[in-house]
Amino acid sequence: MAKWTPRHEAPEPLEGPVVATITGGTILWFVLFLVQLPFYGWFDDRGQTWWVWTCLAGGGLGLIGIWYVRKRDAAIKRAAAQDTPSAPPTPPAPSTR
Repeated sequence: MAKWTPRHEAPEPLEGPVVATITGGTILWFVLFLVQLPFYGWFDDRGQTWWVWTCLAGGGLGLIGIWYVRKRDAAIKRAAAQDTPSAPPTPPAPSTR
C-alpha cells in the first residue's frame, strides 16, 4: 500500500469575525436550552432528555470557546503589532541663523 501524498497545498484558513461567530453560536445553544426546558417532561416521557442536556453542554462549551478565541484574537493582534516596524523618527528641522 502506497503512502498518500497531497497533490496540492492546503488553502489558507479563513479568518473572519471569529469572536462574534462563537458568541452567536453560544447564545443560540443557550436559547435552545431555555426553549426546551419547559418541555422537559415531554422529552423525559420519550427518553429524549439528551436533547435538553446537549443544548446546555453546547452553551457551556461555547463559553470556553469564547474565552479561547478572545485570547487567540488578542495574541494575533499583539503579534501583528510587534511585527509591524514603527515609523522612523523624523529628522529635526534645520535651524536658520
